[in-house]
Amino acid sequence: MPTVADIIALMDEIAPPRLAEDWDNSGLQFGDPDNPVSRVMVSLDPSPAVIQGACDAGAELLITHHPLFFKPFKKIDLRTPLGRMIAAAARHSLAVFCAHTNLDAVSGGLNDIFAKMLGLQDITVLCPPAPVETACKLVVYAPKDHCRRLLDVFFAHDQGVIGQYSCCTFRQAGTGTFKPGPSARPMVGDPGEIVHADEYRIEATIKASVVKELVAALRDIHPYETMAWDVYPLYPETPAYGLGRIGVLPEPMDSATLAGKVKSAMGIEWIRVAGTSDRLIRKVAVCTGSGAGLMPDFIASGADALITGDLRYHDARDMEMHRRIAIDVGHFPSERLMIELIQHRLASKCRENNYDVIVDAWLNEQDPFVMY
Repeated sequence: MPTVADIIALMDEIAPPRLAEDWDNSGLQFGDPDNPVSRVMVSLDPSPAVIQGACDAGAELLITHHPLFFKPFKKIDLRTPLGRMIAAAARHSLAVFCAHTNLDAVSGGLNDIFAKMLGLQDITVLCPPAPVETACKLVVYAPKDHCRRLLDVFFAHDQGVIGQYSCCTFRQAGTGTFKPGPSARPMVGDPGEIVHADEYRIEATIKASVVKELVAALRDIHPYETMAWDVYPLYPETPAYGLGRIGVLPEPMDSATLAGKVKSAMGIEWIRVAGTSDRLIRKVAVCTGSGAGLMPDFIASGADALITGDLRYHDARDMEMHRRIAIDVGHFPSERLMIELIQHRLASKCRENNYDVIVDAWLNEQDPFVMY
């Protein structure tokens, strides 16, 4: 039977923890990683009702979008609501795990699902991560028997990162030729004779800042007197992950038509619309949850409208000033999509790994705001 740690490993494939914002508290919130898991419950929030529901259902792991807590605390008082939730989880051996901003940011994650639900096309990232350090391709040639030792040097320097994967290298067999000079001390062959040597080409993507250090480390263990190596600059790739998304509507429309389309697509009865525009809306930015912090990115993007939740009064005034449209769909409606998303993807990964685990969705959550 898989453990909590095994299921977390699958979740880390779905939403890599390195994509979480620095202020976030994604990951294991509470519980024993070594406990076995036969049932998982998925919900948006770790509320008292959800915790109790997961315990009553016999789940050993609760996966939520929002963390159980954001900041460290000095004591756990079992008389408080949080204390009672932790106590209930402990009594029933329930672990609590969350995938928050990493699920928002990952390619194919919550923001992509939201954008596609609204019918957007040509979707790109609204707020990509800070520019990564310049990368290059390092190529080294060596005899087959020495490949593993050289690869260990790449891995020890944390190089070979491509997207969400690390330790990425490639090697290919070939034949190298060289003629040692009169004072050379070749590993194979003799000075003055052309040598045809069976070698492997080893290559990996590395940070430009570590080229000198890594080459020096490779030289230290390379069997040849003179190590053959090449460095190639790489064209920077636009990341497919980050907060928010931008896309275009199939056809331009006014704000009232877009508002109706959004309500229909999301199955909600009310939204708030702010701002004004002199033109039809074609380019739209979206951000699940609270998107007010991405307002500067939205303005700079040239998008005509922003669809998100938790907009404030002065955000609405900014929309008027910049002559843009903002549609506030609410925090809860924009993020409850994660329940079905995680339920389906985690269940699929459990089947792929032959884990006999039931993944349930908690469908009794309600928006904490009531409109009259």
